[in-house]
Amino acid sequence: MAAAAGITLAAKRQALTETLRQAGIEGPDADARLLIGHVLGLDRTALMTNGDRALHADDIAAIDALAARRLQHEPVSRILGRKEFWSLSLDVSGAVLVPRPETETIVEAVLEFIGGARLERLRILDIGTGSGALLLALLTELTNATGIATDISPAAIAVARANAERLGLAARCGFVVCNIADGVTGPFDLIVSNPPYIAHAEIATLEPDVRDYDPALALDGGKDGLDAYRAIAAQAPPLLAPGGRLTVELGAGQEGAVSALFTKSGLTVEAARPDLAGIPRALSASAAQS
Repeated sequence: MAAAAGITLAAKRQALTETLRQAGIEGPDADARLLIGHVLGLDRTALMTNGDRALHADDIAAIDALAARRLQHEPVSRILGRKEFWSLSLDVSGAVLVPRPETETIVEAVLEFIGGARLERLRILDIGTGSGALLLALLTELTNATGIATDISPAAIAVARANAERLGLAARCGFVVCNIADGVTGPFDLIVSNPPYIAHAEIATLEPDVRDYDPALALDGGKDGLDAYRAIAAQAPPLLAPGGRLTVELGAGQEGAVSALFTKSGLTVEAARPDLAGIPRALSASAAQS
């Protein structure tokens, strides 16, 4: 297989970065690095130290094929089929939401609440698990905990289960296809959820990376974006152990409405924990001690 004359790895990376930039793709350099690294099987360091490597025609064709998908605003994580969350590499498919950095705020809030009790035999419920990101991150940190993950999508549950197996966590968790927590039996010490919270009419206005590639089930929160929170407020409190904790992800501007729903359901609500952008993101509410 002959090398393409005059085209080095560094030149191809620079050219792809510029193409993505001109197309208005956010983070073009990182995307170019990830796509080229995926095709060539090279990590960040290897890409930097092999800049003068001559590329073969097949390599260039493969890179260009992935670049064409990114130029259609398909997220890199979907092109590669994986996304890092809480230092875990998670497989993703079209059936699940791509885990976002802001969702790590949920994990942070839970671990802060747990404090020095990380070795306790806690029981966790993850409602609407998608790729399994929240439950698997928590099981990694809470080494004696067990968990149940639910999702209305059988395809999403299949992705989450496969991630648990690949990460060596399958023996400590189970997966249930259901709406919210139908048929799930408590009590749980911790309940977490990143529910769909986009108002239906707003979905069409989202960035194409989200609107065109994330599953509607994981985005659509109904007319006002609060449908899933209403269902969680109805179903989660009876499943909490005394003193148990519910933590959910919020959309921007939803703290007041969701706090009211959870307070009405008998839970004690705290101020939401902000994400790195300062947006109130992780709302926690506790059940009475007895």
